[in-house]
Amino acid sequence: MKFSVVITTYNRLDLLKRAIDSACNQTIECEVVVADDCSSDDTQAYIQSLGDKIVYHRNEVNQGHAATVNAGVAKASGDWIKFLDDDDYLAANCIEEITKAIALRPDAVICSCVAAQVDANEVELSRTPEVGPGLAFYIPQADIHYGMLLELVPFGTPVQVACQRDAFLKTSGWDSTLDANCDDIDSWIKIAQFGDAIFLNQCLAYRTIWPGAYNQKFSLPRRLATNILMKEKIYALVNEEHRLKIPRFQDIKNYLKLHWSIVALKQKNIQSFLSMIDLSALSPQSWKFLLSATLSRRTQGKNSQVRKLVLIES
Repeated sequence: MKFSVVITTYNRLDLLKRAIDSACNQTIECEVVVADDCSSDDTQAYIQSLGDKIVYHRNEVNQGHAATVNAGVAKASGDWIKFLDDDDYLAANCIEEITKAIALRPDAVICSCVAAQVDANEVELSRTPEVGPGLAFYIPQADIHYGMLLELVPFGTPVQVACQRDAFLKTSGWDSTLDANCDDIDSWIKIAQFGDAIFLNQCLAYRTIWPGAYNQKFSLPRRLATNILMKEKIYALVNEEHRLKIPRFQDIKNYLKLHWSIVALKQKNIQSFLSMIDLSALSPQSWKFLLSATLSRRTQGKNSQVRKLVLIES
């Protein structure tokens, strides 16, 4: 099994160097691909100075994050793709641990791990929650979208996720109409149609929390609208055996309005709060869903409603 780490970048050479180092210094060998969205800094010269160490692609014009991910995967030759944005980085044993887990579950097409969230000085701020039992477990394909809908199965951001290249290509890649606003989540939803999922309860990745992150440019109402769109896509893919157990979609939509309205209040963004909140979002069912989602994020599958969490490594 061969892994390709696909790093997307645009005018962030100082951060990119760290991402490249983390990919090149893995405990097992992997291909490193840098997909450059036509940077105007010294990125091209630096990559070329590394010689054959890096597979390099440069867009002729700026095309955006999603298109650059697709271009990087097209250049990759690995059986599996590990995604990495230029402002994030990997633990040295990331690819090794993912490879071990995949070897125990050959029907898997997507894998996620715990990530530490760090500031610009690499000081750890928090970690994403563990999910389910043990150090590694899988969820059968029939249960994945049901788990995603109820927020029991969160794949996370690109730094946490790897996927089978063939499954990625079957989906036609990332959607440029979303471009950094859930384009990754949209991809995980589609990839999960083709096989099982693996979760590693090990911290193998580092995500930088800083004002320059791509998703910071989107307003809260726009993020709400995209969140609703993602839930609609997941809802349509829930396996038939789970259909009688899922809420009405309107209840899910109302819950999302409530969730993002609370986010706006926490940020003291009154204008966004007023544009998103309505009476339907204050329904008892919305509050019930919010409390359930909050609880599930804290316990993350330890008492999961997903039919089967199968331990693959203790």
